Amino acid sequence: MSELDKSSASFIIMAVSNLGAFPVIPLRGADVEDNGAELYRRYLSGDGKALETLVARYSDALVRYAYCYLKDTFAAEDAAEDAFAALIVKRRPLPEDANLKAYLYKTVRNGCIDRIRAQKRQPPPAAAVDTELYIELEERSRVVFAAMQQLPEQYRGALCLIYFEGFRIEEAASILKRTRKQTYNLLARAKAALKQILVKKGVRYEDI
Repeated sequence: MSELDKSSASFIIMAVSNLGAFPVIPLRGADVEDNGAELYRRYLSGDGKALETLVARYSDALVRYAYCYLKDTFAAEDAAEDAFAALIVKRRPLPEDANLKAYLYKTVRNGCIDRIRAQKRQPPPAAAVDTELYIELEERSRVVFAAMQQLPEQYRGALCLIYFEGFRIEEAASILKRTRKQTYNLLARAKAALKQILVKKGVRYEDI
């Protein structure tokens, strides 16, 4: 690993471990046109600051997404850290139409699934929700995010991608490794299950 890569790796560990050190990524419609691919190309060309910018842009959101699967802050940080580290290790050129943001989310999801499989025989973690992950969200979003943690992991993942990270159905389908129809149906079931939880809590359900 080059000195530049070592420096970048150190930055990733520092940045992801300090959740909240960077501005929270907007929850809807974020980075529709700029998905990080150009920054990664600049990094491959020797611009170490470009990778730091990528980490600053996506670290909080990736940790939040990983938490939707793992429900453990430290494990979620590790999953996000591993996704960025993969960019350093693989250093693969990107095609012109590449979506680096979607690639990062897919990498994080794969890492989360691996962790879940490795721990499936262990007792589940406590169900308490780490409010630090969504303290920046508006009140209604905080309530929804907390309720989501009671859903099965596949429901949490789908809802997080669509409603908290701003992905389109087609993009979410690619990350979840499902067809568009399968993703749409999964989302419908997830919304119905979430509605039941919110109603039981006495929360008004509207346009979730």
